Amino acid sequence: MPILNRAAEMQQEATEWRRHIHENPGLLYDVEDTAAFVEEKLKSFGVDEIVTGLGRTGVVGIIRGRDTGGRVIGLRADMDALPLQEITGKSYASKAPGKMHACGHDGHTAMLLGAARYLAETRNFNGSVAVIFQPAEEGGRGALAMVEEGLMDRFGIDEVYGMHNMPGMPLGTFAIRKGGIMAAPDKFAIRITGRGGHAAEPHRAADPIVIGAQIVSGLQMIAARNANPLRSVVVSVTQFHAGTTHNIIPEEAFLTGTVRSLDEEVRDLAERRIRQIAEGIAAANDAVALVEYERACPVTVNHAEETGHAARAAIDIVGERNVDTDVDASMAGEDFAFMLQARPGAYIMIGNGDTAALHNPSYDFNDEALAYGISYWVKLAEQRLGD
Repeated sequence: MPILNRAAEMQQEATEWRRHIHENPGLLYDVEDTAAFVEEKLKSFGVDEIVTGLGRTGVVGIIRGRDTGGRVIGLRADMDALPLQEITGKSYASKAPGKMHACGHDGHTAMLLGAARYLAETRNFNGSVAVIFQPAEEGGRGALAMVEEGLMDRFGIDEVYGMHNMPGMPLGTFAIRKGGIMAAPDKFAIRITGRGGHAAEPHRAADPIVIGAQIVSGLQMIAARNANPLRSVVVSVTQFHAGTTHNIIPEEAFLTGTVRSLDEEVRDLAERRIRQIAEGIAAANDAVALVEYERACPVTVNHAEETGHAARAAIDIVGERNVDTDVDASMAGEDFAFMLQARPGAYIMIGNGDTAALHNPSYDFNDEALAYGISYWVKLAEQRLGD
């Protein structure tokens, strides 16, 4: 595999960076230690301009090429960890109880640091590269925070690219697709207010548990009968709370769950039908359902032309047979979607090999993937900013 020689040479050092970040995780915007580490490394690489505190704790480095008046591309990595207790037993396991890098953001940061070092050393491109280190990807809308604070306009970014590791994909492979590649991960909550009473006299009550059970069943009709079967949607009820003891019909029941969709029309349909189903079933049973629906990040939509650029860079690194250019979309969410709404770009998956799944307390980023990721970022930057 034609990994860049310099990337291979950086393998051990990049591994040390990654493991340092892994040992010192932070949640959401509380990534000050990682941000400071990134800033220190970018300074040591000779990056031309470093801006900290963008999107609260984000870091942006600008690396100028031979012709500084040219275009600017953004390369983004996420820095935050997850609220999990690590059980890997590794020597570099998290030092912070209840926090761990269970999604590989430590690896993403290390790969982009390696690319920044290479690009600052060689500057074999025109225009500029913006290396973007983002906080709060895991539910905090850190990408949106950076965009709203002027990320794209301040640095004149023309295109933006993201990358994520994928367990189960072989090492040395990449996967991408045009259009929706990651879902909009919305959530809903339904509070059912019925009429409590004695469990021996159900006819005098409006039982919110029975009503809630009907709503759970009714919500399955959205994917099964309301949505076009060729346009994916997932509606999952993940919590059902009601009651305090065996002989009392409670006054209230509470349901919550998630909706995953790959286009805005289906997203709108799902929200509308959840409200109609919950409110209608409750009303038919002499109760009231209050629905709260929260839209998180939008669908992560890869732009067609930029998807081609990303695929070309990956193919140049690992060969055509090791790049899937029409991978199935994932129903997981990704707030890089906000950056792709602001600028054209693409999001690609990199193989992490046979490891534990993402968001699992046994997960660990595969350090052997670092050189592939560094090489991809460098190749993409040089191709997009070539002569």
